Amino acid sequence: MNRYLQFTPEVEEALKNGKPVVALETTIISHGMPYPQNIEMARAVENIIREQGAVPATIGIMDGHIKIGLNDEELEAFATSKNVEKVSRRDFAYILSSGKIGATTVAATMIGAALAGIEVFATGGIGGVHREGENTMDVSADLTELANTNVAVVCAGAKSILDIGRTLEYLETHGVPVVGYKTDEFPSFYSRESGYGVDFRHDTPDEVATTLKTKWELGLNGGAIIANPVPEEYAMKNEEIEGVIKQALQEANEQNITGKRVTPFLLGRIKQLTGGDSLATNIQLVYHNAKVAAQIAVALKK
Repeated sequence: MNRYLQFTPEVEEALKNGKPVVALETTIISHGMPYPQNIEMARAVENIIREQGAVPATIGIMDGHIKIGLNDEELEAFATSKNVEKVSRRDFAYILSSGKIGATTVAATMIGAALAGIEVFATGGIGGVHREGENTMDVSADLTELANTNVAVVCAGAKSILDIGRTLEYLETHGVPVVGYKTDEFPSFYSRESGYGVDFRHDTPDEVATTLKTKWELGLNGGAIIANPVPEEYAMKNEEIEGVIKQALQEANEQNITGKRVTPFLLGRIKQLTGGDSLATNIQLVYHNAKVAAQIAVALKK
């Protein structure tokens, strides 16, 4: 395995000595935000995790290696390069073996984290069942990865461009616990509300850590979602963002945008339609998720 994995000294030392580590994805940098906000966000998130007593490990594929942690130069490459591929489980081996640069989605980051022995991962929002998914069968590989890979994903729920009800049904079928962190309602990325509940609620990092330890010690394989709503002062009204999403979805259909191009298009168009407010919310929810994920990682090492 070592021929594929390449660690930064900081991450290698942390893993070797049993210190808490939090995985981070690169798709949010390469495909989720414009430059320079993406690189500013990436560096700030790493610092937030360090402030909480954990070590950040931003994961990406580059030069035939799964990078577990990125240095400044590598982080800049993911933020600025135009030829960065978007990588999920399906693409993982091809991008790795071809030597191309690949930004990891939630699913691919979970794979890299699990290979490296990292149990906690902070992201923005997970993928899920797309609207009209009953016709298109467009279901994110994030969901099947959550069913199989032992990594807890701290997120602001599912992206509100998705069919959240069907996404939660899929997770329930595959035995993925959805934990509300200080909330009884499943958040919808930009908004704290979705109209759907969570499986159970925890209010402290120690409670989350105890549940995760118990799950994995029992051999109940698969991840867990720690649904952590965006802070109230940065949240958008659910009904307002819903109108914007419907317009963006209609435009995507008219332009015949499908597959892995859908989410980057929608996020970019939503940013335009909200005058940049959605990007500001996106950045703040990522910061909040990083903080909570680091606290949970610390609790898991107690």
